[in-house]
Amino acid sequence: MKAVRMHEDGGPEVLRYEDVADPEPGAGEVLVALRAAGLNHLDVWVRRGLPSVPKPRILGADGAGVVAAMGAGTDGFAAGDRVVLNPGIVHGDRVTVVGEHTDGTYCELKAIPAGQLYPLAESLSFEEGAAFPLVFETAYRMLVTKASLSEGEWVLIWGIGGGVALAAFELCRALGAHTIVTSSSAEKLERARELGADVAVSHADDDVVQAVKDATGGRGADVVVETVGEATWERSLAAAAQEGRVVVCGATSGHSPPARLYRLWWKQLVIYGSTMGMPSDFEGAYELIRAGRARVHVDSVFPLAEAAKAHELLESGGQFGKVILRIPE
Repeated sequence: MKAVRMHEDGGPEVLRYEDVADPEPGAGEVLVALRAAGLNHLDVWVRRGLPSVPKPRILGADGAGVVAAMGAGTDGFAAGDRVVLNPGIVHGDRVTVVGEHTDGTYCELKAIPAGQLYPLAESLSFEEGAAFPLVFETAYRMLVTKASLSEGEWVLIWGIGGGVALAAFELCRALGAHTIVTSSSAEKLERARELGADVAVSHADDDVVQAVKDATGGRGADVVVETVGEATWERSLAAAAQEGRVVVCGATSGHSPPARLYRLWWKQLVIYGSTMGMPSDFEGAYELIRAGRARVHVDSVFPLAEAAKAHELLESGGQFGKVILRIPE
């Protein structure tokens, strides 16, 4: 089969489009002929060696395609079924991620445990199927499982346009919460307003904390979706309401921010750490998508052979929605 693999850590140039031996499905596994793979910032971190993984390695957590074959003892699917992969594989209280802990989805064929597969809704294209799993599962766990988001609450989401941020935005809309979104791009802020954001504010030019207070009658955000770290952490704590919840799943700008610890006890804030999710998180998010209550946003699609160019776009931060690799039949 054709696949994109990395043989060393580095920039997009380390991604090689090459021939790889076809995988065989083991007992309890399904062989999927992938039609699309989704990019995530996780792919960039792994490619850079953060963490460094055994090589050669096929990147990619997200994928959608059709069932090609089934291993011994596998039922519930038939050849030709359209399926989507849940990239989080549960091992007791631990979750490993396809494309980080194992080979991923930048390839034509993928053998995966049958329990990781779900029927792909007819309303979704393969590209849309590859666009939602990791980010929606992550955002659902942050907002619903961890923060217990309620209808009518206010949520601050940094960096609208990114995968987790857009997923969080869509879940908030689906669940009846109000959204305050930020970006340094006027174009992205306008698109967010068109999609239904209650407030859209520039985190480069405007006072985000004041904008949150103005929107909430001085109270602050009930929930803050924090994925940025050093560049936003101080403002996240300042913008949170009394007894607000700050949910953290990453730190793209650095992991050692100024803490301003006094805000934690003065405001009695709750800080949740969250990574990926359990099957119930995937299923909860997917049900909202299948029902048409949460939309999936695809920014651009590249052929599998141009994975390096797709990575360049992802790293530029210019996308609004997911970057996808199309895999030919």
